[in-house]
Amino acid sequence: MLPVRIVILLAGLLLGYLTGQSLTHYQTGGPQTGTLNTVSLMIAGLLLALLLSRRLETVALRVSDQLSQWYSKLSPRSVTAATFALVVSLVLSVLLGVLLASVPYYRWWWNILITLVLAGFFVPFAIRNSDTFGNLAGTPVRRKNGGKILDSNVIIDGRIVELSRSGLLEGEMIVPAFVLRELQMLSDHGDPQRRIRGKRGLNVLEELREVAALRVDDWDIAELTLTDDKLVRLARETGGKLISNDGNLGKVARLYGVTVINLNEAAVALRPQLQVGDVLNVTITKNGQQAGQGIGYLEDGTMMVVEEGAKYKNRSVRVVVVNNVQTNVGRMVFARPDTGEVVSIAGE
Repeated sequence: MLPVRIVILLAGLLLGYLTGQSLTHYQTGGPQTGTLNTVSLMIAGLLLALLLSRRLETVALRVSDQLSQWYSKLSPRSVTAATFALVVSLVLSVLLGVLLASVPYYRWWWNILITLVLAGFFVPFAIRNSDTFGNLAGTPVRRKNGGKILDSNVIIDGRIVELSRSGLLEGEMIVPAFVLRELQMLSDHGDPQRRIRGKRGLNVLEELREVAALRVDDWDIAELTLTDDKLVRLARETGGKLISNDGNLGKVARLYGVTVINLNEAAVALRPQLQVGDVLNVTITKNGQQAGQGIGYLEDGTMMVVEEGAKYKNRSVRVVVVNNVQTNVGRMVFARPDTGEVVSIAGE
């Protein structure tokens, strides 16, 4: 880039000038000789900078990109906490410098050393406790936007698209940048199964963007490495609701006061409730644990245990519901054949 190259050339001129000025104290040929030597060194510095400009420009751009990436990951609370710690370090170094000024052999560079030591202690401590120091320094709290923050597993699941299309999930859908990076890494993974999951997640986001208000949030925090921790922190700071199928993440988030929408729990809650005495048809697919029992499944995946249903294996039979039990893993229905009438043979 031209501005970077100009800065490099100016640095070469400045280096030549400073070198020429430093040599004037050792020259005996008069001021004209000193001026000529300074100009010659400036030209040499300019030519040297021109020769090295391409390589130095590449290095400068690389360092600039790294600094830009590092800066983009900083959270406002961390920056505020670090600034607060630096202010404390400078004030303490000045006070200690005043006290140590009367000490024999005291030198001015002691203040610099004291400042570095204090900063090395206070800055990491303040960053680790950025919540406390950020609030003390007046860090603004993020605006409550009421959006719904999507986890990677719920994106890959795909049901979020149909729920948004049906209108059951309203409001803005938020995809954190670190979740999007996770999906991108999965889509480029060497494992075929992970690659398929990552590509599916990206495709789901494309579909979701067409049916709902979707926004990618660049929020990130450097001191947190786990995605789950970042999701909880983002939901706490924004007041958004977290949508996830991860049961453990949901438990932790609720302990922090975050509202969690678990699609698996919602699917169980939306299943039609069967009442005792309801009559329906079910296909017996296998034998049950007890003698004579048959096992069948409803269209929504609910398991049905049919007493004396083993003899109707691989057949569809009319049954009467006798009990409906909700367990920690789902719903289980108990039934018995209705007069034992076989409706049809499965597969015919």
